[in-house]
Amino acid sequence: MDLQQRVKETIASNPVVLYMKGTPQFPQCGYSAKAAQILKACGVKNFHAINVLMETPEMNQAVCDYSNWPTWPKLYIRGEFVGGCDIMADLYQAGELQQMLAGLTESA
Repeated sequence: MDLQQRVKETIASNPVVLYMKGTPQFPQCGYSAKAAQILKACGVKNFHAINVLMETPEMNQAVCDYSNWPTWPKLYIRGEFVGGCDIMADLYQAGELQQMLAGLTESA
């Protein structure tokens, strides 16, 4: 299976996916920490976090190519690319992120 297909399958099989530096418990950059905090503030208890620091450079490039977004973190909800930390923060402040995550707060 090629890398693009692996990315696609990961995103399709998990309701909420956050590609980030580090883990939600131990983020390795401020943007990733903020992104994880925003999801928790929205009530998402379980989300699929992928530590890009543990991935190969080729896999990370495949993720960037798939989203056409060069920076980390990257959030996907129900298979759709949402954006990075700044977009997440803006959507959260507007109440839109909470709506996007409706129904996923317990089992994402």
